[in-house]
This record gives sequence, structure tokens and C-alpha cells, in this order.
Amino acid sequence: MAGEMPADLFGAASPIGKRQPRTESRRLLRGRGRYIGDIRLPRMLHLAFVRSPYAHARIGAIDAAAALAMPGVVRVVTGRDLVPVTTPFVGVAAHRAGHKSAPQPAMAVEKAVWQGEPVAAVLAETRAEAEDAAELVVVEWEELPPVVTAEDALAKGAIHDALGDNLAFQHTIKAGDADAAFAAAAVVVEHTFRFDRQTGLALEPRGIIADWDPGAESLTVHQSHQSPYQMLDIYAVHLGIPDHKIRVIAPDIGGGFGTKINVYGEELAVCAISRLVGRPVRYLADRLESFVSDTHAREHALTARLAVAADGTITAMELDDLGAVGAYGMHRRFSVAEGMMAITMAGAPYAFANYKARTRTVYNNKTQVGMFRGVGMPFACVTTEVLIDKAAARLGLDPVDMRLRNFRTKASFPCVAPCGAKIDDASFHACLDKLIALMDYRRIRAAQKAWSDPRTLRGIGIATFIEQTAYGPPYYGPGKARISVQDGCTLRLEASGQVRCITSVTDQGQGTLTGLRQIIAAALGVGYDDIEVLAGDSAISPYGGGAWASRGMAIGGEAALKAAIALRDNILAVAGAITQREPSALSLRNGHVIDAATGREIIPLAEVGHIGYFRQDTLPKDTVVEFAVTRNHVDNNVMYYTANGVQGTHVEIDRETGFVTVLGHWAVDDCGRVINPLLVDEQVKGGIVQGLGATLYEHCVYDEAGQLQNGTLADYLVPMAGEMPDIAVGHIETPETATRLGAKGVGEAGLIGAMGAMWSAVNDALRGIGGSIEHQPFTPERILAAIARAKG
Repeated sequence: MAGEMPADLFGAASPIGKRQPRTESRRLLRGRGRYIGDIRLPRMLHLAFVRSPYAHARIGAIDAAAALAMPGVVRVVTGRDLVPVTTPFVGVAAHRAGHKSAPQPAMAVEKAVWQGEPVAAVLAETRAEAEDAAELVVVEWEELPPVVTAEDALAKGAIHDALGDNLAFQHTIKAGDADAAFAAAAVVVEHTFRFDRQTGLALEPRGIIADWDPGAESLTVHQSHQSPYQMLDIYAVHLGIPDHKIRVIAPDIGGGFGTKINVYGEELAVCAISRLVGRPVRYLADRLESFVSDTHAREHALTARLAVAADGTITAMELDDLGAVGAYGMHRRFSVAEGMMAITMAGAPYAFANYKARTRTVYNNKTQVGMFRGVGMPFACVTTEVLIDKAAARLGLDPVDMRLRNFRTKASFPCVAPCGAKIDDASFHACLDKLIALMDYRRIRAAQKAWSDPRTLRGIGIATFIEQTAYGPPYYGPGKARISVQDGCTLRLEASGQVRCITSVTDQGQGTLTGLRQIIAAALGVGYDDIEVLAGDSAISPYGGGAWASRGMAIGGEAALKAAIALRDNILAVAGAITQREPSALSLRNGHVIDAATGREIIPLAEVGHIGYFRQDTLPKDTVVEFAVTRNHVDNNVMYYTANGVQGTHVEIDRETGFVTVLGHWAVDDCGRVINPLLVDEQVKGGIVQGLGATLYEHCVYDEAGQLQNGTLADYLVPMAGEMPDIAVGHIETPETATRLGAKGVGEAGLIGAMGAMWSAVNDALRGIGGSIEHQPFTPERILAAIARAKG
């Protein structure tokens, strides 16, 4: 019947489930990638921003005379110049009562509110000329007292006078009777958690080319961004240009991690300036300015408690979160998401009923916080898992056994956890059982207990988590965020019998386009290399969300499957007319139409394509030839899909130096149906490296004046290959029941679990001497201080 999936779609011979290397890697490894820095347009100008050297300062006169006299300089534009031609961003979620933010201009006008905020832009014929001239722009500054920490934000005056104070938002959750449960508990454990800011560090910094055509009154934008359609709508709304006159192209993108899903004033400014001068304008961030202008993440302090009965049963959890998000709320990609995810996901894998939590979000004089891989989900994982370990130690239980005792069971799904997290299905027990075997947990634990080297400490960490993926209409719709949560796919059978795919999904290195090829190949019975995939162009692709929240396969893959099934039906209808057979008696395999019953090849797809395009005169007059189809996917009433997993890590701490060595790391993930195990493993491992880096190395260090102290790669530490362990990945598959493909998503799982496992492992090691650590990253200085406190 029409619309049915092929019976063998997920069979042993199907491309789905195979470890297929990324096809696009061949082109990139040959040096044929095309990034923003590779694109040259006629008459293109180069832009350099003049940025505030202060975290908080009033802007006086701006003298651009010396800059304008420099060779090649065409114009200097100030923030005030853009006020008449742009409208400001307002990063407020309409459905979050009390959420407030000041309007954010494209460039600062009256005052700068973080070090690195742009106040003027210099246009020149070359980048070097623009950068040299920018250094000559003189700004009169009146430095103002900065609000640097979250605690400062609560105690000091408002950054934006109109807001009255710096409290952007607060929210509380209460379920059951947590106070009574804590009063009755046999054991109550608590812990404080501090997380320092970090940034995304994509291999390719942000870049944009804006090309305003005065004759056509149209705007073409080439942008290193994860969501072309999001930015199309941003430019339409804030520049007042009809959306059909805007085209946004995302070429090859050198990593995103969420920093390139956010909305930046600079990018709006570049488009407005191109419109002012009537010429293409390119802006490429360098690494130094990226540190102070890219969005940051995870400046939070949390306190948490866990109540446990004498037999190890968890009875209640309490969580209090305070997060600082920079000087403005993030437009559309709301900064309050970190704190909200922390309190609405904490404890979700465990079957207790009593819970209370509070999150507060405040503004401070730093660059904005935006979406970054995992957002607030790692907070929920870290706090829960560390508390469970502490409770297990108090009761003399093995941490694994305590988790198994408290996991939600299969029979409990679907459910809503007391924190508010929705879980339709999960595999907590199966994942942990597989991890125990994968890492040989019992042997490692026995060896740890027998460890006798006085120079080192060893610890084992286990972290169970859920990952909310592919957020749907109920998530962004009530906030009036104008975020498209659908994705679309157009498929066309060519006359050659090959297939062209045009998708709204984008790819920043995840291999999503490879996975789409596998789905299409499986549904259409064509060779993997007979499919060409185009992506990242709003002028040709269906409307869609792009890449964020682990949605490429879950949403984009489902759209591709729908399109492939529809095209399959259309091909078989024409093939039936050609061969005088019922379409239901036919199928597709190896580039041929075959007899569904016998598997005998009847006619090549190339012949079907040739007749359909060039010899319609040979077909019955009522035959409809439709070899191009478009299908979209969105689950209108689904908040998100829920994946889950568990990770383990084994560490060694040098008591003399404070250095932490990761001896091994293991992960078992359930991301629904696995389309390509190789890509899933790469995503999990990449996330793990980022999670270990966040926990051990990465932090943006600010002084009391709000000045970033380590804004270079010589000072901002990231994990290197020699510091990372061997990583083993296993899989459990619990297909998503809301879709036919069954994929859930996996992009953020590695980071979420790795942060939880590392917090657990380091505290497990320190517990042996009566110590603990509360402040991430776990630098040698902080480890040594924790050891000293334990000795004291």
C-alpha cells in the first residue's frame, strides 16, 4: 500500500545500522571545503569592529577622523548610526512570568556592558586595512563599576537602570513533600557545586558575508551558522526586509557546538552596514575577539541535598541554582534555559516522589550566555550523581548497586518525574548492566580498594543521565521565540536513476548528511553513492530548523524517510504503468524495479527515469509522473524526545602535583535507533572530550574589573590528544515510538555523562582521604587545596 515502509528497511542488508564513513570527508580532506574565509565577492569590503576595553562604561564622543584618513578605509559606522535601520533584540521568553531583559542594540550606543562589546565598525578594502584603522578610532569612555559575579549581581545596582535590579528570572518547583521526607530520612547528604564559565571554541570562528543588492532590494547572506532559516527570520524582523527577499546560505561550517545557533548583534550590524553602503561586507572573527564576543556557558553555583532511607532508597531531593548570563538575555535562544534544565531534569532517572528546587538567573557585565552543547543538562547529571555517591558511602553501599536499586523501571514508563522531566521510555538498567561489563567495573573497584601507592589516589565515577533531544513546538511556541522546529526534505529522481536530496538540516561535522544518505538508500533501494545531498541554503531547501538539540536524525532523518517513501510510491506507480503490473507487486532494490514476490529485476531505475522525463508519450494518459517530492516532519504536541545513557570513568590523582590522569572512560548510550554506529560513536567520543575538558581544564578567568584574563589559546586550556584516555562506546537501542525511523538523537550525551562521571570519579578518589571538591574545573591548585583541607 502507498505510504508503507519497505519491509526490509531495518533488515540485515539495509544501509541503516551500518558503519558508513562520512562521504563529505573525502572532499574536505582534499582541501575542497568552502568556508566563509574562502568566499570572495566582487567589490567586497572587509569589516573590523572597535570593541569596548571595559566591562561597563559610558560612551562619549567617537572620533573616527584618523581612521578615515587611513588607506583603503571606506567608512566608519557607530552604534548610533544603526539605530534608525535596525530594531533591538529582546531576549525574553513570553511564557516565563517575570522574565526581563533590556533591549540589545546591534552595537552599543549609550554604554558598553561587557568587555568586547562592539561600539563601532570600520570598513576597508582589505581586512588588514580595516583592523589597522580600527585601532585609530578614539572613544571617550567613562568607566562605571562592573557587576562581575552572580553574587555581585544580587547585591549591587542594576546594569540596566530600566530593569530596577539584575534579577532576570526565578522559578521554583515543588512536588510531593520534600521537607517531610528530609525530616524522616535516615541519611541526608549535601554538596555545593561551582561551575566556571567556558566557551565553545569551534575550529572555525564565526563569520558572515552580507550582500545587499540595491537594484533587487534583496539580501544574500553567507554565514557560518547552524540554522539558515532562523537567521533569515532575524534579518527580516530586525532589518524590515520581506523574508522572500532574503537568502541565507550556510556553507561548510567548522564546528558549532551551539555557539553558532545563537543570535549576535555583530551579525545584524554587518547586514545593516551592507545595506547602508550597497556593497558586500565580510566579517571574520579572529580567535582573540572570539573569546570576548562569542557566547559563553555555565557560570553557575548550586547547592543540593538528597534524602535517603536506611536501605538506600532515595526519598527526596532539593536543588538551588544561581546562574549569571551576561549583560542581556539571549534573543530567541533564552539564557534562562541553563538553570531551567538544571532544576527540571535533576534526579529524573530515579524513582522518588518528593522534590523542590529553585533557579535564579542574573545579569552581569560579561558576554552573553547562550546555547552550548548540553546547555543545563550536565548540572542535573552532576548534582544527582555526586549526591548518590555520597549517600552510598554513608550507607556502606556500592554506588552501582545503589543506582540499580533506585532506577525507574520499564514498567513505570511513560512518566513525568517530580522535577517535571517527561520520560516516555528509557533503558537505565540495561545501560548500566552493559557498562559494568564494558568497563569490568567489579575488577576495577576491587583494584581500587587494594591500591596502596601513597603518592596517588584512584577513583571511579558512574553517571546516569537523560538527554532531551529534538525540542518540539510545545517548547519554543509558548515563548513566542519564532524558532522553526520542523525540518524538510526534497527528493528528486534524476533521469539517470540517481537521486538528489535537498534538506533543511545542516551539518557542522556531525555526519548528518551521511546518515540521511543511508536512510534514503534503504528506502529507495539505490546505492549510497547514487545519492547527492545539498544543504544549508534557504533559497532551495524546505523550511526547517537546521542543527541543534541533537535533532538531525530524529527530525531531519524522519523527514527524509517520509520523502523517500513518497518518492518510492511514485516511482512504483510509473513503473507499474510501464510494465503493466500492479505497483503493489513491485519493489526497489539495487537501482532496479523488482518483482516483490520473487526478487527478479524487471527494469532499471534509469529506464524508469528516462521514460518518465522524456517518453511520457508511451505512458497511459492518466499516468502521473511526479519524480520530485517534499516532505516535512514535526511532532506538533511533543515537547522533546528522551534519550538516556550511562558513563564511567577511572582516574588517578597525583597527591604531589594535583594533576588528574584519566585512566579509562566508557559510555553506553541509548539514542533510539542507531542509523550509523560510526557516527554515533564519533559524536559520543567528541562530547566526552568536551565534557572532560570542561571538568578538568576549561574556564574563562575574569578579574574584579570584569576583564578576561586568559583570552588566548596559550592561556585557556583545552584537552589535547595526549591527555585523553581510550574511550569505549556501547549501545542500547530503544526506538522512539513517535516516529517511524525511531531515532532520538545523541549529540549532547557524551558531554552530559562525562561531566557527571568526572565529578563522581574525582570525589570518589578524594573520599578515600576524607576530602571532596566543589569547584569546576578541577585544576591542580584546586585539587591540592582539597587534599590540604582533608589533611587539616
